[in-house]
Order: sequence, then structure tokens, then C-alpha cells
Amino acid sequence: MRIVLLLTFLLVSTPFFSQTEDEKQIKAIYDEALTNGKAYDWLNYLSNQIGGRLSGSVQAQHAVEYTKEQLDSLGLDKVWLQPVMVPKWVRGVPEFAYFETKPGLTTNVPICALGGSVSTPAGGLKASVVEVKGIEDLEKLGRDKIAGKIVFYNRPMDPTLINTFSAYSGCVDQRYSGAAEAGKYGAVGVIVRSMNLRLDDYPHTGSMGYGETPVNQRIPAAAISTNGAELLSTTLKLNPDAKFYFKQNCKQLDDVQSYNVIGEITGSTYPNEIMVVGGHLDSWDLGDGSHDDGAGCVQSMDVLRLLKETGYKPKRTLRVVLFMNEENGMRGGNKYAEVARNKNEEHVFALESDSGGFTPRGFSIDASAENVKQIQGWRDLFEPYLIHMFYEGGSGADIGPLKEEGMVLAGLRPDTQRYFDHHHAENDTFEHVNKRELELGAATMASLVYLIDKYGTIPTKKIKG
Repeated sequence: MRIVLLLTFLLVSTPFFSQTEDEKQIKAIYDEALTNGKAYDWLNYLSNQIGGRLSGSVQAQHAVEYTKEQLDSLGLDKVWLQPVMVPKWVRGVPEFAYFETKPGLTTNVPICALGGSVSTPAGGLKASVVEVKGIEDLEKLGRDKIAGKIVFYNRPMDPTLINTFSAYSGCVDQRYSGAAEAGKYGAVGVIVRSMNLRLDDYPHTGSMGYGETPVNQRIPAAAISTNGAELLSTTLKLNPDAKFYFKQNCKQLDDVQSYNVIGEITGSTYPNEIMVVGGHLDSWDLGDGSHDDGAGCVQSMDVLRLLKETGYKPKRTLRVVLFMNEENGMRGGNKYAEVARNKNEEHVFALESDSGGFTPRGFSIDASAENVKQIQGWRDLFEPYLIHMFYEGGSGADIGPLKEEGMVLAGLRPDTQRYFDHHHAENDTFEHVNKRELELGAATMASLVYLIDKYGTIPTKKIKG
């Protein structure tokens, strides 16, 4: 009798847990990623056997060949290369810089040429320095105080902003447009504080542009490390007459052909509705591009593998796209969207990973209010994996050109507090990527792709192309 009563008590008092089909599928995705994930091995090869993959480089071509080979090995329904012409900018021999407080007394500082910059004269460039906090200061100073000098942009990223991409957006204009704007006031060169929240000795490169500036009036631009920027700023306060010298040998060559790498699983029910997941295969040349954006590429590749390995049969066509030339031209993203429109393809969803391989926290969603609410409604399915951020916002640079009314775009959002320690710098290397964090990101992306594919998006107004 006691045994019967005890069993009855246990049955009544113990909650009955029954996993839903979605919970089972998502758990299977995470289990597969964390036990048999391929992303880390793929990234190891991209980073350590190929290295930095600047558009137009031999390394970029090797990355195209390697990733196509790996996609071929997954047994997808189709894998192909999409030709795209890309710019070819080369850095040349390493840059060199110092500041001089009096004749013969110099202090070396770490710099790197900004992507797209012209070179200095063959013997280097040496001039007095004017320090500013941003482009808006140029007009206040005027041509008389700038002409013949090197402009030193020294506005730091705002450390009080928890969203580090907001901090980056707040000062990246000085990197991209600083040379073009300073040249209007007669500056002979610019030095830009690196886009980095910590103090270190790694200068961070990145894209810059000259706008409509005639070729013969373009001035050289370089990034200086944050430690170097602090030291230069302090020196100028003590000795405003200090001079800065730098030498760089970069060059812009003719465009060359490269490729987007694409693989797909054909949808079983709605094959004409295409869902894209991707990252950009090119990187800057200083490190090996592990976080930016090798991580996003291998995660996107693993999304299709994870769904296949867990036995999921997609209703819609799932396509992985490894875009070329995001860093200094956006040619790959624009070409993909152009071809999609010319073929009258219907893209209903696109997801990009381009914020590093750190611990995933959720997604930003660029869609109608109804579709944002739909995705937010799946929060409970993600919470066991500590994914909690589902908010309206931007998606990704490469998938942006695909945007049409009624389409859902999304971006994986990892924890970014350490991202700008490595962004576009020599220390963006494989050793700084955590295997488990990378795998969690791939599983999180695959889970969202699964849910979107299974339930579809909420129709607002679909426009093909």
C-alpha cells in the first residue's frame, strides 16, 4: 500500500515534460554542432593554411577554391561559383612611422595604410601635425591652420556605449572620409586613430575613399595604434611643433575577376522561394581574418550541413553564399543581388553573420513589424541556449542589396565586447576564436533558418527579384 501511495504521489507531484517537435529539432541542431561541428576545422584551414584574403589576392582565390571543395563534399544539390570583378589594392612593404620632437630625436609608432589609400612619396612624408577630434573640426580651423600639415584624427570610440558597433559608427567617418575632407583644406596627409576600444599597439586598417577628389590631389592616409595615438596626442600638447614622418607603399591596381561561392539545397515544397545564409569570404591582409569574417563563412556553411545531418528536409530552397569583396567594395553582395533580380528569383529571407565568432546573443531583424513579432515569439525556443536578443535593426552589408518589401533580413548578434580588439588588425587570428562559441553561433543560425523555413514569413507585400 505504501508503495502504491508513493508512486501515486510521484506521478501527481512530478511535472510532465514533453518536448515539442521544434524543441527536439533545435536540440538536435545544437547537439550536432557541439559534438560534430565542422566550422572550427574549416576556419583553421582558412586562417592558418590560407591566411588573410584581401580581394584580388592569391589567398582570396585559394579561399574560393577551398570553400567550394568543402561545399561539394557536403552533398548539396548544387554548388557553383558566381563571377564578380573586384578591386585589387596592395599594401606593399610594411609601413614605417615616427614623430620627431627635435632634430634627430624620434619615437617610432605603429601605423598601417588604410585600404584604398595612395602611397606617400618614395622618400616618405614629413610635416607638422594638427590634431582634431573629427571632420567637423576642419572647418573651425580653416585652411590657414591645416595647409601643408598632416591632420591627426583622434576621436576615440565611445566606451560608454554597450553596443560596440554604435561606438564604431560614431567615429568611423574619420577613417573613411578623413583624407578626402582634409585634402580640401590643403593637408598633405592624414593619420587616424584606430577603431579600437582598448589601448594596444595594433593599428587597425579599414576601407577609405576619396570621393570626387582628382587622382593627383589625393593624400595618403594611415591608421595609428591607440597607444601610438595617445602618445602622439600627449607629445603635441607638450611640443606643438613636433613633426610626423610616415612612409607607405600601397597601390591600386586594375580590377580582377573573383567569385562568390554558392551552394544550395533545393526546397521540397516551395523551391522557388529562396532563403540565404552567408558571410564574406574576403578579409583584410594584416591578420588572417578569423573573426572578420572567416567565422561567419564557416558558420553559414555549417548551417546547411547541420540541417542535413539532423534529417531536416527544407520546404524552401536554402542557399549559402560566401560573398567576395565586402571589405573594400561590396562587389560580391551587389553582384549577387543583381543576378537574383535578372533571374527574377524570389528571396524571402536572408541571414548574415559578420560580427565575429563570439558567443551568440540573438538577432537583429530588418523586417515588417509583423515578422519581427513572429521571430520574437520564438524566444522561448532559444532561451535554453542563452539566446535572448531579438530586436528590430540592421542585418548585414552583403545581404542589404537583396532587400525588397516583404522580405525578412536578419543578422546574427554575438557578444561584441571584444570584437573591436581584433577588427581589421594583425591580431584577428585563429587563436582568438573559441571553438564552442563558434559552434554555438552556427547552431543558433541553423535554428532560426529552420523555424523560418518551417513556418514561413508573414506576407505583407512580396515583390519578386
